[in-house]
Amino acid sequence: MHIVVALLSEGRRVGVIDLDARQRTTSRYIENRKAFCEENGVKLTMPKVRVVPRSTFRTSDEAEADEQSRFVAAIEDLAQTSDIIVIDCPGSDTFLARLAHAGADTLVTPVNDSFVDIDLLARVNPKTHEIIQGSLYSELVWEARKQRALTDRSHIEWIVLRNRVGTLNARNKQRVEGVLQKLSKRFGFRYVAGLGERVIYRELFLKGLTLIDLKELSGVDGQGMTMSHIAARQELRRLMDALNLPFRKQVPTSGGASK
Repeated sequence: MHIVVALLSEGRRVGVIDLDARQRTTSRYIENRKAFCEENGVKLTMPKVRVVPRSTFRTSDEAEADEQSRFVAAIEDLAQTSDIIVIDCPGSDTFLARLAHAGADTLVTPVNDSFVDIDLLARVNPKTHEIIQGSLYSELVWEARKQRALTDRSHIEWIVLRNRVGTLNARNKQRVEGVLQKLSKRFGFRYVAGLGERVIYRELFLKGLTLIDLKELSGVDGQGMTMSHIAARQELRRLMDALNLPFRKQVPTSGGASK
């Protein structure tokens, strides 16, 4: 959501597709944002959102055909009025998630800075910390990249986002760093520092706000900027720069989608 609002603040028109229809964290975040604006009489930048739930058809062929049809319809609908479409995938291996991965230009995989989450990417030897083999998720991304290359000869940029990175130079942090270096060479992703462990990130959810909004909303419903918030905003700016999204190098246009 912080990435979405950061892009909106740059003048981009952003569409959001929520594929995690059961939990709906992203779409709920946007609903909270709309409610906050209505209750406080303020206007904030807002993305257009579409929720695509899993199919209720019984057979896999029917279900996949139904999901693909509704996924494509959501893409085509948002593409008419959006420069960028951000898709939130569920944390499980589903047909909809595979469709989203195969169609992505940039894939962002958030992981906490621990071996619990590193296991999402690969199995690691507990003694030597050498890579034993890739995980099912790494294989999913590999297949998506291969399919994309065969389809239109383009490349999916894969970024692993290290969230909740501690400030202390602990031994575990160093070990995670070493394993990520090996994994990035083996699986061809870039890893960047994401958002730190800050209470403010979780508190803003109920109001649908992000750090980018706080300066504009100073004095509204008790909102205001503290030194901690300013440091967090700088952290977000560094994240957006580290993502190195190609379209951010271009000036957005008001009349049509940027390439």
